Amino acid sequence: MTIQTIIKKAIKRLELEGKLLTPDFYAEAFCNEAKKANMSVEDCNHIDKFQKLLNKDLQKELSSYRIHTLHELIRFLVSKLNRANKIQCSSMLETQEALVKKVLAVISILHDKEASSLAKKTLSMLDSNATSSEIEQYKQLWVNFQSNYDDSFLQTLGEFGKVDATDLKKTISNLQFDKQEPINKPLHSVDYKKISSLLIASLVPSIASSVDDKIAGLSSKIRKNPDILENKDIEKEIKTAIGLRIALDKESVKNMVSSLDTVLDKLSVRLIDVIERSDSSNVDVKKIKVELDKYNESELNNFKLVHEKLYTIATALEKNTQNLTDDLKTHSSEVNALALRVKELEGELEKVREESKEDFLTKLYNKRALDEFMKIKESEFTRYDHNYSIIMFDLDLFKKVNDTYGHDAGDAVLSAFAKILKSASREVDIVGRFGGEEFMAILSETGSKGGAVFAEKVRRHVEKARFMYKDTRIGVTVSCGVSERKLHTSLQSTINSSDEYLYQAKKNGRNQVAYKK
Repeated sequence: MTIQTIIKKAIKRLELEGKLLTPDFYAEAFCNEAKKANMSVEDCNHIDKFQKLLNKDLQKELSSYRIHTLHELIRFLVSKLNRANKIQCSSMLETQEALVKKVLAVISILHDKEASSLAKKTLSMLDSNATSSEIEQYKQLWVNFQSNYDDSFLQTLGEFGKVDATDLKKTISNLQFDKQEPINKPLHSVDYKKISSLLIASLVPSIASSVDDKIAGLSSKIRKNPDILENKDIEKEIKTAIGLRIALDKESVKNMVSSLDTVLDKLSVRLIDVIERSDSSNVDVKKIKVELDKYNESELNNFKLVHEKLYTIATALEKNTQNLTDDLKTHSSEVNALALRVKELEGELEKVREESKEDFLTKLYNKRALDEFMKIKESEFTRYDHNYSIIMFDLDLFKKVNDTYGHDAGDAVLSAFAKILKSASREVDIVGRFGGEEFMAILSETGSKGGAVFAEKVRRHVEKARFMYKDTRIGVTVSCGVSERKLHTSLQSTINSSDEYLYQAKKNGRNQVAYKK
């Protein structure tokens, strides 16, 4: 295929899409036709060439914006430059680093051997231009120190004078060693001390890299005064801390290994079952280890490190199952409260999923994302007079599909329609699920006529498609309403108009496209 042929196809493409023959639209259409013809044109590779020159963080951020033209790339970079203030950021970082070093220098001369040693090592690390991973490692060491620090040893000096935990020098000056009584007299009952140690250890997240301030504060309070567990008011704080601890671990797992949701869900269900049936937990945990081995041998080879961490958890549970059994029997109320909190957290995770920009079923944009894109398009229309069209799609008689074949069949139909809608759209088009069986398409630089061509293309595809569920063909049609921005006074008016045309298509017999002709 020659360049002249591609030029002709590009011009024909613009005519079919109802676009003006502007330099930007022509360049986009030309590059799309060249790509279809498997012809490499240097002018069409500017985005990839310039993107490779950016650092990895900018490349990652850039990929989420779906930038396809050089003009869009320039606007993105200008926006980043306008927000950046290198002098101010550098000055702030230098000031903060100086403050951290001064605090570490003070800690290094205090009277705690472990804190002094860690402070000196951290100072040495900062002076050696450490990487972010090294800094994160030392941050975790400080978190561990904060969680495990125990100054209850000071209380053993109470027999010889007044103890002031906030002033070590004052405590030493108040000591009087003229008494002959042993100093190893326990301040608290053995039971409370054991329970407090177990509780504090359980509050430290096993996966998350940081401890919430509330958890750290409660741990410190219980460590200093285990008798506080006698107070009923502390129960609410403990339950809240347990909830925070679980939330930290869940959020960390979600962020780091989202692709392992299936494995983690299975593991969570099994572990909860183990806790509820603690008498036989030892055998069940061994079964979990066998399942983890199976996952490692199959599809999870790329996540070996995550597998090892999960395997370590199972091994640790196996070693400590008997202790858990005894403790859970004596703390059944806490276990019940924990189970209720897990259910609440699952609800919160579902809420977070709803707030994301991707519809979990169809993998298209959800309503929240569509609202944001419409605001962007409205801004471009107001500033640059860039017209756009909004198309509303609604699957006809969808309730009947659910009632006849079940909700699983309905979900299959929605997913299949989403793929049709996605395949019919251009790279610059925005398609998503507006809610239920209703979908939306936002077409840039497209009027009602061009939008109607797109909607009719989708309608015909759906009418001819074979929607199959368990070897049963389900007949599906779709109604469409099209409206363009230039014909209305506002974005909301445009949306309402496309809804009205959709209603008109439904009223006139369904399986059709309605718009202002």
